[in-house]
Amino acid sequence: MSTIFSEVKFSVLDLAPVLEGFHPANSFQHSADLAQHVEKLGYHRYWLAEHHNMPGIASSATSLIISHVASHTHSIRVGSGGVMLPNHAPLVIAEQFGTLDALYPDRIDLGLGRAPGSDQATAFALRRTLNSSPEDFPNQVEELESYFAGTARVKAIPGEGANVPIWLLGSSDFSARLAAEKGLPFAFASHFSPDYTIPALRLYRERFKPSEQLQQPHAMVGVNIIAAETTEKAKWLATSQQQQHLSLVRGAPSKLMPPIDDIDEAWSIYEKASVEKSINSKSTIIGDKEAVAKKLAVFLEETEAEEVIINSQIYDLEARKQSYQIVADIMQA
Repeated sequence: MSTIFSEVKFSVLDLAPVLEGFHPANSFQHSADLAQHVEKLGYHRYWLAEHHNMPGIASSATSLIISHVASHTHSIRVGSGGVMLPNHAPLVIAEQFGTLDALYPDRIDLGLGRAPGSDQATAFALRRTLNSSPEDFPNQVEELESYFAGTARVKAIPGEGANVPIWLLGSSDFSARLAAEKGLPFAFASHFSPDYTIPALRLYRERFKPSEQLQQPHAMVGVNIIAAETTEKAKWLATSQQQQHLSLVRGAPSKLMPPIDDIDEAWSIYEKASVEKSINSKSTIIGDKEAVAKKLAVFLEETEAEEVIINSQIYDLEARKQSYQIVADIMQA
């Protein structure tokens, strides 16, 4: 079992959760604290994700939070998991990440997604139009690449010549095909789309074409992990994530709530099924060290991923840090 862990890089996905009873300022303090903690534990990357109009997620201004985290750490790579490119002019993203690269050389990653990261009303507020289609995404990626390469008519300053690896993110086969065609690393959102993980990774590897950035396919998979000293405590901690997904099922997104003793009192049978469909056993691992190690080993053997990025939606910061500590102990065993 230890062999498979030694061959895989482990990274962190931080949704900068806004806790019930707290404010986004606390979320940013917690992100910096957690980043310092996992850097010492040997984690490879620390990524933040763009979301909008979500009361429980504070990372809407993703590049700003990346800078905040990078300024409080020393060596861990920091990046986006991801920036939703259709929400932005590619030139602006080139300038933002060119600036980040200038401030924190050789530490910045740019993960790109094509989903809005929001509902239609929010997407309209961001874009001022809903005329774009998914088919525009490859052209937007190429435009962004041209700013970094310095081949565009308009110069991105900072940005031109920046050393910012581009990743493509996805929860279907669209970005898998594009990442393979362009020879880019690919991150699959298996933490909320587990059923499509293996087909998307197989497609990516079969169609991969080497590029200047990458000679061999490099796949990252997402997983939710909530680890604690006992499985009972881990299940209790996991009720915060379950409540947050329940709020989405009910169409009323909430902050991240404290754990509760009996989650079955909070939802109906239908709601329970809906929540468990989005955070099921394929993509969510809950338990003590032994249970997490066994399930994570199976997950990595099935996906054959080169890297795993871990999301831990835990209300208490110290319990969250402990969960990442347990995973670090597993990966270094």
